Amino acid sequence: MNSDNTNPYAVLFEPVEIGPVTARNRFYQVPHCTGAGRNYPTVGAHIRAVNAEGGWAVVSTEQCDIHHTADMRAQVRLWGEDDVPFHARMTELVHQHGALAACELVHNGSYSPNHIGREIPLAPISTPVQGPYPVHARAMNKVDIANFRQWHR
Repeated sequence: MNSDNTNPYAVLFEPVEIGPVTARNRFYQVPHCTGAGRNYPTVGAHIRAVNAEGGWAVVSTEQCDIHHTADMRAQVRLWGEDDVPFHARMTELVHQHGALAACELVHNGSYSPNHIGREIPLAPISTPVQGPYPVHARAMNKVDIANFRQWHR
């Protein structure tokens, strides 16, 4: 509550520091799937821009694959330089409205059948991939864990 007790919600509209940047208020659009994925990058970017235009201080992507061992088909990804233009477009549109852009990094492990990349999925334990897929994820070893820690940096 603010000091004069006139608006109990005033704190929501105050800027907040997040690491080296400042969000203009406390409205954070959490990661959510729009269905656009990487097949419709313009749609995904403009959905985020509308949120920023509406006053959200931080606007996030949907979950974003960080490595080809967790390929979820048409999901947004960030595997290399080829994926940067998609994120740059969304970031530019969001910044035009004074908001910060966020990205939810994910590795879906035993939820990734890897139909496109054909990689054997990695997971904390050896387990069948969730869903109706005849695929089995292999347990990560110490080398895999060390690699994983590098992939998301």
